[in-house]
Amino acid sequence: MKKYKVWMPLLALTVLLGLGLAKTSMVKASESMEIRIVDGVFIGNVDVSDLTEEEAHAKVQEQLDALMGTTFELVSENGTVETTLTELGASFDLDTAVQEAVAVGHSGSLIRRFKETEDLKKQEQVVDLRLRVDNQTAARFLYANGKSLNLPAVNMGLVKEGGSFTTVPGSNGNEVDYVASVSAINDAINNWTVGDDTTIKLVCNTVQFKGSESELAKVKDCLGSFSTYFGTGNSGREINVRNGCSLVNGAVVYPGDEFSVNVALSPYTYENGYQEAGSYENGQVVNSMGGGICQVSTTLYNAVIRAELEVTQRAPHSMVVTYVDLSGDAAIAGDYKDLKFKNNTDAPIYIEGYCSGGNICFNIYGQESRAAGRKVDFVSETLSEDKPATNFNLSGDVPLGYYHKDVSSHIGYNARLWKIVYQDGVEQSRDVFNNSTYRASAGTTTVGVAGATEEQLAAINAAIAQAIATKDDQVVEDTVAALAAPPAPVETPQPQAPQQPSEPQNPSQDTTQNPTQDPTQKPTQEPTQNPTQDPTQTPNQDSTQNPGSNTNVDGNNQTTVTQ
Repeated sequence: MKKYKVWMPLLALTVLLGLGLAKTSMVKASESMEIRIVDGVFIGNVDVSDLTEEEAHAKVQEQLDALMGTTFELVSENGTVETTLTELGASFDLDTAVQEAVAVGHSGSLIRRFKETEDLKKQEQVVDLRLRVDNQTAARFLYANGKSLNLPAVNMGLVKEGGSFTTVPGSNGNEVDYVASVSAINDAINNWTVGDDTTIKLVCNTVQFKGSESELAKVKDCLGSFSTYFGTGNSGREINVRNGCSLVNGAVVYPGDEFSVNVALSPYTYENGYQEAGSYENGQVVNSMGGGICQVSTTLYNAVIRAELEVTQRAPHSMVVTYVDLSGDAAIAGDYKDLKFKNNTDAPIYIEGYCSGGNICFNIYGQESRAAGRKVDFVSETLSEDKPATNFNLSGDVPLGYYHKDVSSHIGYNARLWKIVYQDGVEQSRDVFNNSTYRASAGTTTVGVAGATEEQLAAINAAIAQAIATKDDQVVEDTVAALAAPPAPVETPQPQAPQQPSEPQNPSQDTTQNPTQDPTQKPTQEPTQNPTQDPTQTPNQDSTQNPGSNTNVDGNNQTTVTQ
């Protein structure tokens, strides 16, 4: 019994040591034998059976590289565009997919592993690669290529001939269903393998056209009208105004629909009828394609607000324009300044635009639903102004007296537009309709100083300082002109002719008073004035003095500047 108690602890220790050694041997054996994915496992559509984790990763990555570098054709019922998965924002999680593939048949309980192995004998198991295009990125791509993929519906229209309207038939359109098409792209790329067709068919829907004979018959009343003058001369600006007007003319906007002037006028290209002309850019006047089309949007804006349609987007110019009052303009610039308005009436509206005699005019036709005797007016109010100082450039490359305005300055303004409503001639309301801010832009003037003396330079700089302080450039222009004017000629005294001896008086003439005349009486006739001079006029001024001039004295030289 005592011997048993002595050997039991030694036996237990021996067993524990044996188990530890066995476990260590098993770990070392597992490390030397890499786990392989069981048969029948796919990652996406790639068979990774009997591959190690590293081999499976490499095989699927090769497939993904080919997939991401492939150009796919997205085909609608109306057109085709090419793209890559990178352009559609595709992404995937390869590491997680490989780990899930390795775990099949190797993780979990014995029962679970047995079941997974038996299931694989009957049906393949596909591990989701989680390859997806980004929904928003793909939808934006499809939308941006809408002109190539979609066939817009053509709503019934109108043509105005004289004083009557004629209807134009409409036609249905066909447009991409963005949500369903993104899902179709995902399905296609998850089943694609190298060598497969690269065409992906998009999902499209039919779009019904708007309008009917009865609905368009409501268009008969002129709701608002406005015109502005743009001039004549076949300049690039005039061509652009006429072209833009023709692109808007004839548009029909149905109830609830929004009209974008920028969409109607663009693209601004030679092919679309435009020329280069002056326009505002960053506070300066520059030549740009389509310069002048803002007069089209501005004229239309004023017709629209008089028709009392709902303006949904409008922006003033960066600087003032001359063809309408402040706050009465509507600028077009890129995709950030647009004129948009909504048809808030119960009938379609028709936009008539035409040019005549250097004027552009828009008329808005529809169904008049406003009370008889109602009139609207719009009045501009200037709240403040900011007159910029001119930047003067003193140039030694041109002579003293040179004064040239290289860039005209523009006064900045804060303004607002009031909408005033009258009923039967009586004002009913007066409300602020919009507010506008126009930037001040400093002009640039070059002043020649070549050959100027120090005194003359000092005089010019003093005049510039005064002009900047008072924001009145005239003092600089006057100073430059005075300094450059030639000195006034000095008159040389002329020798006088010798005086002729006076003739003796007629001896027969009696120098005494008439003896028959009473000496106490005054002469019967007053001495007459010079018959060539009007007694009502003032005496002639000195011919050497110019009454319309200012005199400036510089040292001993006197010069005259005509005002």
